[in-house]
Order: sequence, then C-alpha cells, then structure tokens
Amino acid sequence: MNVPRFGLNRFDSRSVDLFAADVRRAEMLGWDAALQPDSQLRRRDTYVLLAAAARVTERITLGPLLANPVNRHPSVTASSIATIDELAPGRTLIGWGVGDTAVRLAGLRPARIKELEAGTRLMRALLDGESVEVGAERPAHLPHHRPVPIWIAAGGPRTLRMAGGVADGVFIRVGTHTANIATAVDAIRAGAADTGRDPGSVRLGAVFHTVLVDEPGRALTMAKSMAAGYYEYSPALFEPPGLKWNGPDPERLKQEHSVWPDFHHAPDLDASGRVVDFLPPAAADAFSLRGGPVEVAERLVDVLRAAPAEFDYVVLHPIPNPPTPDDPEHGYTARVAREVLPRVRRALA
Repeated sequence: MNVPRFGLNRFDSRSVDLFAADVRRAEMLGWDAALQPDSQLRRRDTYVLLAAAARVTERITLGPLLANPVNRHPSVTASSIATIDELAPGRTLIGWGVGDTAVRLAGLRPARIKELEAGTRLMRALLDGESVEVGAERPAHLPHHRPVPIWIAAGGPRTLRMAGGVADGVFIRVGTHTANIATAVDAIRAGAADTGRDPGSVRLGAVFHTVLVDEPGRALTMAKSMAAGYYEYSPALFEPPGLKWNGPDPERLKQEHSVWPDFHHAPDLDASGRVVDFLPPAAADAFSLRGGPVEVAERLVDVLRAAPAEFDYVVLHPIPNPPTPDDPEHGYTARVAREVLPRVRRALA
C-alpha cells in the first residue's frame, strides 16, 4: 500500500534561527513535512518562520497547520504562502481550518463553514492567477501567484463534505478509530460528488495525536485527555465507535478542575486526564496512538491498513507537547524518526 509522507507540527520556535535549525534537523532525520501552527498569541509569525526554514532545507514540505480566515484575510494568507513557495518551489501547502485556539485566545469566534468555503475558493482563484471580483473598485489579483495546494483540516461532517467539494486535500481530524475515519472519507467523497469532482482526486491526510510515553499508565491517562478533547468539540465522534460519555459535562469539568484552555491543550495532561478517568481505554485508543515506539508503530500500521482509503500525509501530533529545546537524541522528533517511522515504512512497503 501507499506509504504516506509523515509530518510534524511542533518545532523550536523560541527564535527564527532556532526554528529553521530545528526544521533542518527534522529533514535530516527523515521527516517529510514541517507544519507550523498559525497561532499569533502563542508563537512567532508563522510565515517568517517558514521563510527561514525554506532557506536552509531542500526536501521537506512546509506550510501552516492551521491557518484560518479569521486571524488573516484569505488574500493575505494566499500572498504569504505564494511568497514562501518562491523560496521552496513545489514543496509548500496551506493547512486551513475554521480556527480553534488561535481564534479563541484572541476573543474571536471560529469561522463558519460558509466563510471557510468562500475563503478557500478565493485563495484557490488567487493562487491560480485568476482575477476575482471581491466588491472592490477592481477585481483582486495576486501578481506573484503560485499553484500551492490548499488542504482543509476538518472533523465535523458538514465541514468534511464542504472540504471534499473545494479543497485540494483534506486533513481528517477524527481520531484513529476505523469507523470515524470511514465516516469522514465518505463525507469527503460525497462532497466531491456534489460539485461534480472526481472523489478520487481529493487527496487525503490524517492528524493523529501521538502519546509517545513509555510508561503505560501515564500514556493511557494522557490519551484519555485527548479523547475528552475530541468529545468537547465534537460529541458526535463518540457515536460511530459505540462509545458513551458517562461523566459530567466537559465545560463543567473544565471549570471545576481548572482545565485550560481545553483537554487537548492543557499544560498538565496527567491532571486533565485524571479528570476524565471514567473514560474506558477504548475511548483513549479511538482518538490517539499511545505507548512506547513499538506500540505506537504497530498501532499506526493497523490504523492505516484498516482505513478505507490511502493517505498522502499523516501528521503525528506530539503528546505531551515537547519541551523546548527538545532533547536531540531522546526527544519526540528524534525518537519517532528513529524508532517509529522506519518500522511503519517497512511494514507498509
């Protein structure tokens, strides 16, 4: 079966130079994509960082994961990524979504699906060199346009269906359970058919929260926090795997136990995981990969083999968030590249 390109979305962003060096290190270790969150109140400017990384790398794909149409107008995002593609020709992409933490921390609301769709269509036209009527005195045009692919990250059925109709690719964010992945793929393909596109032309990716923790008990606890994070934003994701939420409302739990900003991003995932200890191990395994390198690799191979479609990209989102600087030999970036990816590639090939 197809061996996907493996992406990482956490790098040393304490300075522009350190970020560029960390992306170069990831490329040398064997990672295929370096994807940077576009979160203006938590990290330095995404496109300045990506430009620096483009200057010192040769192979690795670069892009935001995720940008959104709330913090930046879509025309600004299109201009920025086209500029990065001049520095790294043919190895950029836009990871794009409604906006989550970056939007909420600024006191703003996530984009509506229609806004995300409109922004995607605008960016696609501008990046293709088209002139677009936007209600200004003259049509909008991007002089330095480049054919950068636009990937929408989505988990809800309506967003997935819309993405299938307009995006070049879709990053599925529904966890690791086959039932949820199959439901997502069906929605994407239906959306493509709705707009007269070939469903097979929409490329697929997945974002898997990866709890690389050797101690089984801690790995399970953190994975339960990941499951709670998925339920917090998309309760319907518990239905296809046949899971039930047998505890208090997540918002009540967050307030009573000071879980902030959410179960996915809590600074202490041991503590936030204990808050939802009522969740069974099956819930943890439905929404993340967990354990040491061997367990993570074997589980990832099983997930990819069971999926109803092949993925072009798999982003292994590190849990817990790696410290900065990450240990160059024993940290997440190095361990996954050395102990997980070769096993997965061999098994799939």
